[in-house]
Amino acid sequence: MAEELNIKGYVEELVAKARAAQKVAENFTQEDCDLITAAVTYELTKPENIKEFAEKLVEESGMGIPADKEGKIIGKVWGSYLQMKDKKTVGLVEDNPETGMQAYAKPMGVIAGIMPVTNGEATPIVKSNMALKTRNAIILAPHPKCKKLNVEIVDKIRAVLKKLGYPEDLVQTCAPEYVKISTSQELMAQCDFILATGGEALVESAYSSGTPAIGVGVGNCVSIVTGKTDLDDVAEMICTSKAYDNATSCSTENNILVYESCFDEFVEKMKAHGAYMCNEEEREKLKVTMWPNTPNDHVLNRAIVAQNCETIGKIAGIPVPAGTRCIMAMEEGASLEHPFGGEKLSPVSGVQVVKDLDDAIDRLNTILDYQGKGHSCGIHTNDDADVEKLAMAAPVTKCVVNQPQCLTNSGGWNCGFPVSMTLGCGTWGGNSVSHNATFADLLNYTYVSRQIPNWKPAKVEDFIDADVIAKVDA
Repeated sequence: MAEELNIKGYVEELVAKARAAQKVAENFTQEDCDLITAAVTYELTKPENIKEFAEKLVEESGMGIPADKEGKIIGKVWGSYLQMKDKKTVGLVEDNPETGMQAYAKPMGVIAGIMPVTNGEATPIVKSNMALKTRNAIILAPHPKCKKLNVEIVDKIRAVLKKLGYPEDLVQTCAPEYVKISTSQELMAQCDFILATGGEALVESAYSSGTPAIGVGVGNCVSIVTGKTDLDDVAEMICTSKAYDNATSCSTENNILVYESCFDEFVEKMKAHGAYMCNEEEREKLKVTMWPNTPNDHVLNRAIVAQNCETIGKIAGIPVPAGTRCIMAMEEGASLEHPFGGEKLSPVSGVQVVKDLDDAIDRLNTILDYQGKGHSCGIHTNDDADVEKLAMAAPVTKCVVNQPQCLTNSGGWNCGFPVSMTLGCGTWGGNSVSHNATFADLLNYTYVSRQIPNWKPAKVEDFIDADVIAKVDA
């Protein structure tokens, strides 16, 4: 009980300081918001800072690859900044003379920024900038395996704010000794809005906190290979996606559904690009290594999370060659009895053979019903009809065509998805939004109405087609 009271009091102090700072921010001009976010972006992405953040996160968490994390910081911080750079977030942001409506943007207050370890290098910067652009204060709650780096990043952001003459307490984080689940829960209860990035348990906690929230969920991406595009290119994209930062992203190709007509060639191309296909004995070794309690639950062995293929191979007792980029294991479904159909948080992919697109969509639905519903899927095809059919049928918010999913789902330089660290999964994934969350999701709006010419029709026949009326009245 004493610990709970201490945590509650600690969070109350953080929130009180945040509210005082946010009260000042309510009077910021658009120029203030634009200056702050530009300055934070510039300072936090200086080459020396990027290198330090990347290396320290790998050292502290034991996950990922420093060079890839450097690229992630640039991609996510620059990308998220550029998409907010010239956007209005203060005062009148919409004015429609035709409807007589105006919209005024307002801050939400104090944001609880709940973060994962997997993207602990870029997420605190992106979420802080989102809050600063919208005149909110934010309190970040990091994962225990990146709590030291989180403090360092927040300290640098606060130093920028202080240098420019703005309240430092607009951005705060939890002291390392307070980084625990109970602190995050208390933050979610006391703040005005929750911006959460994490798995299913975190999302449920956010949405059940009583505080309005945007959350993510389980990522268990499925990619369909039809053989209608160059399989050499497909293999390179998938291997690149799986190997990136040792698959810390929830957007890697966890499951690959391959048409039987091109399966053998696809496997050979994957091998040529650095993939390793397990035989049946190796598959069983890998299965019990990744899920020690299989088939009782799908709890991953933490020792394999975000590790490279060689390390995973050593733990499993499989002769995975040095330099392997992706480990493949055959699967026939998705359930506790078919665990390779679920999320793996590692450069391991489950591979399943399908007859055609209808079969692939059936298998995709089976996989997503098990884990990952709402998140994303992908397809490699040159047939737009395939894309339309998949997009119409798949219960996901993102459908990626002929691209590496890891480098696409959360936004990138050559796709149109908004750059984000919080990927909405719609009601399929228990989320309140179906899009990648951006700064615009941290705004409240006041709508102003003015009288316009009356647009009421004289009679129902003026707007209901005659053929409809005839069918109803027949």
